[in-house]
Amino acid sequence: MGTDMDPVFLALSYFRRRKFQQCSDLCSQVLEKSPYDKAAWSLKTQALTEMVYVDEIDVDQEGIAEMVLDENAIAQVARPGTSLKLPGTSQGGGPSPAVRPMTHAGRPITGFVRPSTQSGRPGTMEQAIKTPRTAHTARPVTSASGRYVRLGTASMLTHPEGPFINLSRLNLAKYAQKPNLSKALFEYIFHHENDVKNALDLAALATEHAQFKDWWWKVQLGKCYYRLGLYREAEKQFKSALKQQGMVDSFLYLAKVYLRLDQPVTAICLFKQGLDQFPGEVTMLNGIARIYEEMNDITSATEYYKEVLKQDNTHIEAIACIGSNHFYTDQPEIALRFYRRLLQMGVYNCQLYNNLGLCCFYAQQYDMTLSSFERALQLAANDDEVADVWYNMGHVAVGIGDSVLAYQCFKLALSNNNDHAEAYNNLAVLELRKGRVEQAKAFLQTASALAPHMYEPHYNLSTLSEKMGDLQSSYTAAQKSAASFPEHVDTQQLINQLKQHFAVL
Repeated sequence: MGTDMDPVFLALSYFRRRKFQQCSDLCSQVLEKSPYDKAAWSLKTQALTEMVYVDEIDVDQEGIAEMVLDENAIAQVARPGTSLKLPGTSQGGGPSPAVRPMTHAGRPITGFVRPSTQSGRPGTMEQAIKTPRTAHTARPVTSASGRYVRLGTASMLTHPEGPFINLSRLNLAKYAQKPNLSKALFEYIFHHENDVKNALDLAALATEHAQFKDWWWKVQLGKCYYRLGLYREAEKQFKSALKQQGMVDSFLYLAKVYLRLDQPVTAICLFKQGLDQFPGEVTMLNGIARIYEEMNDITSATEYYKEVLKQDNTHIEAIACIGSNHFYTDQPEIALRFYRRLLQMGVYNCQLYNNLGLCCFYAQQYDMTLSSFERALQLAANDDEVADVWYNMGHVAVGIGDSVLAYQCFKLALSNNNDHAEAYNNLAVLELRKGRVEQAKAFLQTASALAPHMYEPHYNLSTLSEKMGDLQSSYTAAQKSAASFPEHVDTQQLINQLKQHFAVL
């Protein structure tokens, strides 16, 4: 005669195997029979939390609301090398835009898409709305709080009849005195229900009950304050937690606060303190490398990415960033080795084959170039990726001197992504070679409107206008080019020529 397994034990087994829905259903059955079963109640809250859990440390995008309506006072004219707002092109030996393309925020394109590289502080609301913010959509990222609300509402689908816990009727002071239940309840409120205010109240009461000696609750308080935009209060909580108990997560949360306050140097110092306590900690080394990369100090960033690989030689972000750095410093053969390493590790996507195709072309391994681009086209997940592949194939065509193929490739890039500024710029050059001046001018004006951070369309438009005799338009475009890339010698020479023309007039 076989005996059935205890349902709570079976639910716990499901939870350990990450079968959260089955775990939650089983706990619901137990709670129907005995509504006051604390073990089942706690296990169900944890299962529901895990279903929608998002790691707060890494996933962080600044939306328009955070950027434009930010009331934190930050120095408008920061010293060079101390701000993420104005990274500059030459500080710390960073590459110039002539070698490595820039993002809309004025930073060099990184080798790995992450939330921080997709954000950037726009000067005006109009610019914020115009600028594409994410890797997948041309729409700007909405407020981060909006993303959290969407997560919260999506989680309600797990309970068609209503929420599992009615927060408005919950006596938080009673639960705060039960350490075993309060932690599970806090995570449920914070992640599943996304009710930051109630989570903050519970954390404050629990901290008080623990006589301010529990570092975990202080970290949770810091997370709530950060989510509410109270960065200085969050900083106090994280610092207090670190005094009691040094934890890697606490260092990462505190560094995130400093980055939001635009204090990258303080964040780097904090990471270095953390490395004294946790030598060789990969997340901290990676954090320092990211900050250096955002500040355009590519040399230091590469050193730290190499340190990351000494500790973890399968770290995808570090391999990708070092590979992209080698590519942009004119070492495509070495970059190829890093990208091949990613391929051996099982990374199999459009971006990787796209990069492999470019590396093969510049390393003169022509037999592999087109097959890599073909594979990239097969793996492309959206139109933007297809457009990038066709754009790169257009570059290859220009390199081998086939202007007809290049023209077709750039046209295909634009048919997939109508906002591809680089393709417009290159098409304009090809149109100019064919003698279609008006068409070329129209393409250059479109490119400069779509990507005001790029200097090439501005400079090309300036040169074209100067040849057509439109000196005023030429001067305006040259000034924009100089603003995007102050060290560009040709732009400076053109501006001096125009000034001489105007002096004669």
